Amino acid sequence: MSTAPTVHAHQVSKSFSVDGKDLPVLHEVSLQIMPEQMVAIMGPSGSGKSTLMYCLAGLDQPTSGQVSFNGTDLAGRSRKALAEMRRGELGFVFQSYNLVPTLTAYENVALPYLLSGKKPPREQLVAIMNEVGLEHRVDAKVPSMSGGEQQRTALARVLAQQPQIVFADEPTGALDSRSGELVMAKLAEVAREPGRSVVVVTHDPGVAARCDRVVFLFDGRLTGELRPQNVAQVADVLTQLTERAQA
Repeated sequence: MSTAPTVHAHQVSKSFSVDGKDLPVLHEVSLQIMPEQMVAIMGPSGSGKSTLMYCLAGLDQPTSGQVSFNGTDLAGRSRKALAEMRRGELGFVFQSYNLVPTLTAYENVALPYLLSGKKPPREQLVAIMNEVGLEHRVDAKVPSMSGGEQQRTALARVLAQQPQIVFADEPTGALDSRSGELVMAKLAEVAREPGRSVVVVTHDPGVAARCDRVVFLFDGRLTGELRPQNVAQVADVLTQLTERAQA
């Protein structure tokens, strides 16, 4: 494993303007994502998990602090350079899937190739779809697919690009247990490949327990980290933070 982080967040803070007032969401979060690791971000609802992931992936800019990718500050990249990076080196699976409804599942997976003028490697792409349980839905139109099938199609599209790092926001949120296991097995496989990493936002202790590291947010602050031994260990920490949030 390389000793240099793939992504390094240093004292990242993020605020949003709401009715003319600044609403702080993240407070000086520092975090490193190392190669060949799968990292889970957990915390109570509203703790800033997705916002942190958006900043780590270069989809949003922090109000203060720095996020670097392979040693280069993302704030210094042009919009064009960031867009090219997201098409190749950074892969993001959104909760909203972001599929084109008029296309089939396969056409959505092949879309990055089509947009760049390249011929999609159909056999390779179908194999990836099979690995996440879509072998029977390759030619299905998006409106006919369940939420879980759409979620796995979005994941297959990202995996087909073989990005250096995959960001997945609640990757098993719409899945049954079997499909969730397929997805987590595939993400774990990606994280074992040389130089690659996976970051997931999840509320599921079972998903987090599959990861190499779990970092916990509370009220926009990094409150702890563990290398999970079992599901109960992760669930206990999350329960404590949730009870604090409700107090």
